[in-house]
Amino acid sequence: QCQLNGLWRNDQDSLMEISVLRDNGDFQGQYLTRVTLSGGCSQISPLRGAQQQLEEEDRATFAFTVLWDKFSNATTAFVGQCFVDAAGKEMLSTMWLLREAVGSFEEDWKATR
Repeated sequence: QCQLNGLWRNDQDSLMEISVLRDNGDFQGQYLTRVTLSGGCSQISPLRGAQQQLEEEDRATFAFTVLWDKFSNATTAFVGQCFVDAAGKEMLSTMWLLREAVGSFEEDWKATR
């Protein structure tokens, strides 16, 4: 069974640390992105999420949000699932959706990536 708590690194060399994982599946931590909308330096941002609580043989799904409030007016929502390969290595497979603030409804089309 995958354990979400701990330190994770993605293929873009960003880091995610889940430091609090509660019995009900809620979790929190921080995300250090190496990729920024502004092209600026890496920043640590808070994350909060929840993991489904299923039987041990099931692979629970999870979701979390990251608020990029220190360097951007954007929020990203991630959804994913944790897998364990034959060698026992844990891997997270995720997809994300980023929403950036825009000045008007007419600009709404370019706010989501």
